[in-house]
Amino acid sequence: MSEEEVKAALRKRALGFEADEVVEEYGFNEGEAVLLKRKISKKIVPPDIQAAKMLMEEQGSLRTMTDEQLAAEKERLLRLLTEEEKH
Repeated sequence: MSEEEVKAALRKRALGFEADEVVEEYGFNEGEAVLLKRKISKKIVPPDIQAAKMLMEEQGSLRTMTDEQLAAEKERLLRLLTEEEKH
């Protein structure tokens, strides 16, 4: 896995995402597996604040931000979390 792939995965985790979760149930008919049921549901993975912090530390932005900037970023992330919870 490249560094860019790791950063992309971390970014995805930091922002939260939706994923399809597939559950399949099989039975046997004359020795062959036969699909009996398939259930597909949406799984919402909420934003991960620890992943966001890692991204920001990687970019060095936490070290250079003022207290006001940090407070504004905290509010922005909290708004994102609230919006995700509504969906």
